[in-house]
Amino acid sequence: MATLSELAPNKLWQLFEHICSIPHPSKHEQKISAWIQSWAKAQGLSVKEDSVGNLFIKKPATPGMESRKGVILQAHMDMVPQKNNDTAHDFLTDPIKPYIDGEWVTAEGTTLGADNGIGLASALAVLASDDVPHGPLEVLVTIDEEAGMSGAFGLEAGWLEGDILINTDSEQEGEVYMGCAGGIDGEASFALAFDDVPATWQSFNLSISGLKGGHSGVDIHTGRANACKLLVRCLTQLSHQFGIRLTELNGGSLRNAIPREANASFVVAPEHVDAVKAAVAKHLAQIQQNLAVIENDLTMLLISPETFDHCWQADIQSNILNGLNACPNGVLRMSDDIEGIVETSLNLGVMRCKGNKFVALTLIRSLHDDGRLSAQEQVQSVFDLAGATMTFSGAYPGWKPDTDSAIMNTVRDTYQSLFGKIPEVMVIHAGLECGLFKTAYPHWDMVSFGPTIKFPHSPDEKVEIATVEQYWQLLIATLANTPEK
Repeated sequence: MATLSELAPNKLWQLFEHICSIPHPSKHEQKISAWIQSWAKAQGLSVKEDSVGNLFIKKPATPGMESRKGVILQAHMDMVPQKNNDTAHDFLTDPIKPYIDGEWVTAEGTTLGADNGIGLASALAVLASDDVPHGPLEVLVTIDEEAGMSGAFGLEAGWLEGDILINTDSEQEGEVYMGCAGGIDGEASFALAFDDVPATWQSFNLSISGLKGGHSGVDIHTGRANACKLLVRCLTQLSHQFGIRLTELNGGSLRNAIPREANASFVVAPEHVDAVKAAVAKHLAQIQQNLAVIENDLTMLLISPETFDHCWQADIQSNILNGLNACPNGVLRMSDDIEGIVETSLNLGVMRCKGNKFVALTLIRSLHDDGRLSAQEQVQSVFDLAGATMTFSGAYPGWKPDTDSAIMNTVRDTYQSLFGKIPEVMVIHAGLECGLFKTAYPHWDMVSFGPTIKFPHSPDEKVEIATVEQYWQLLIATLANTPEK
């Protein structure tokens, strides 16, 4: 069986394979950061770390390219930690296990980390190469892109000297991005109160699993089901019809990943047990039929666990289920300016019991500040009516398209020269860091492109091998074609 290091371009794939061997989930980038710094020093390169943990690596221009504009290659060092329910994996200690599956590279039961490991590997491969012509070159590696963008938020002016930034965090070959959505995180918090469970009532656990999940930006328009929303709908029906009382409710794991799994525990009066079982079976059959084209592995499991002593008070349960059921989710509006592009979306990404508190986490994305604000106001109203405390945090701006961008035109022309066709110049419905970079470096001319990565933020994540080589060809040709100062 072929190994990653045998794929072309060899240096990029070898570096990516090594990146996979180092645990690097968001908020836990210490090991990968230490390795990058050690690696850069071994290459004889200058490397610095700022106060938040971003890394800066510098390489002089190759002979004859000294007069070109300085270029910053940018990638983030963290990855989204997601695994299948039956996969034993500790993202803090265990390596990702990539393997070749036909025309793709994927991982054994977990996210692959091609987002943004391929981009990181490509930047390091340029630094390590002695046959890639380029002007003054810097590499910016940010932390925490997937879980808050604290690296981009903390980027200070004065660290970087280049005029052009190439972001490597795009996920579709043949598309060149010149703008992206902004976003904001929301947290709805409910105070829980409990009643004693009647002695004769029976306990159940209801779980939903087998959904595809995916990236809450680039996959939000695909019609993939949200496990949290599906489970809440079922629980709301059971509550209305049979008076079930919840003892636990959890779902999803990240606010920027479409939830794949969710589960709840509840109690019900003995006279309703058979009806509850029949209702769950009917609900499962209905949603399996409705979602058959997209979610062909969807399943719900109803089991009887140990007994519970306490359940949620009825009025609090009603407020939580009504709030979650009414919360907007998915595509809220398509762009009027760019055909086929989502303007505003919302992902109900996490619901979790924390002691005497229940929280729901959302992520709003929009190409426009007003679209983001409109969605934010809707969510605020829903959870205000439900009696929750609603807070928003981590707002980040979108990256406004610049149709006169010189580097975008260079990439477009270079792509056409290499592959005989014009790439699609687009805006992506995802939170690239480029919008935040403009705060510290407003003069930067920016562009983003990458290979084809399918289903990021899920264990189905895979990168198309042939497009990695195309991406590499485009990257090194763009570096060779950067304009004079």
